[in-house]
Amino acid sequence: MRSRTSDREEGARGDEVIAMHPAESGMQLGRALLHALHNAGISVLYQDRDMKTVWARNMRAPWASDDVDGNGILPTAQTDRIGAAKRDVIATGNPQRLEISVPVENGVRWFQIWVDADRGDDGDVQGVVTTMVETTEQKRREQTLTTLLREVSHRSKNLLAIIQSIATQTGRYSDGIGDFLTRFRGRLQSLASSQDLVTSSNWRGAALHELVAGQVGRYGANPSHSLRFRGANPYLNPNAALHIGLAMHELAVNSLSYGALSRPDGFVEVTAQLDAAATGEVALSLTWAETIEANRGGGGQRRFGSVALERVVPASLNGTANLDIGEGHLEYRLVVPHSNFETQ
Repeated sequence: MRSRTSDREEGARGDEVIAMHPAESGMQLGRALLHALHNAGISVLYQDRDMKTVWARNMRAPWASDDVDGNGILPTAQTDRIGAAKRDVIATGNPQRLEISVPVENGVRWFQIWVDADRGDDGDVQGVVTTMVETTEQKRREQTLTTLLREVSHRSKNLLAIIQSIATQTGRYSDGIGDFLTRFRGRLQSLASSQDLVTSSNWRGAALHELVAGQVGRYGANPSHSLRFRGANPYLNPNAALHIGLAMHELAVNSLSYGALSRPDGFVEVTAQLDAAATGEVALSLTWAETIEANRGGGGQRRFGSVALERVVPASLNGTANLDIGEGHLEYRLVVPHSNFETQ
């Protein structure tokens, strides 16, 4: 004779639910299952072999309907798909699984549908059970994740292209492997600093003032004194943040060697103005100005820093730039089209 404990263990392992206590009734179990269906948002429909509805539970839109076929307000194409699946299950007894989309006013709703055969004691199919679960939120999360992965891939390729360009140009203008490594590491650190701002904003970009302060602050002995920033503070898109950050890095490194930042009391002035461009759109005019020591040839040499400032950075932003190195002064002016930033 089997013990009650053994019966319970077997019931827990099986697919069917059995009464675990003599006081439980089928009605109690039914109410519990109805609550579970409602809370989980699961709709269940039972139809006989002639596709007539026998009972339905938790039928919500788009399944809810006054019609006895239980197909609700689904588009005709989806109704036909589900109907074909039910007929196949009745004919073969093999379960079917479908994914359908239903157009709604504000987008699309997605559903997973399982169609199973209900067999009698003799094994013959006597009806069909259709279970419907909405998966719209899951689908949206999957689509969002796919979009984000594509965006990350795209931005990674852009970043690698920038690094490749920096490596090539740095090697072209370096005096040896030691000089190359020093300059290349500095430029990579500059990119990393700008990239940190971009990623911390969920890839929106970076505020101009924060970007400039971060680049100059890495080289000024007293960051609060070494940079005087005036004017507008637009929000740069990721591409603009990386390239303008690179320009600020080149200017800061040059200043540390030949200009204002090489002196304990020196400082640079950065001015940002939003002006109307020839096209009628607002453009960002960014100016770096400082005093440099006269007769120090390094500040006037055309090396990669100059190439980046006058050619690489403006070309990457579809803008223009001018670098003026004169007797005792350096001024760099970069004009950036509005497509690279937004006003805060």
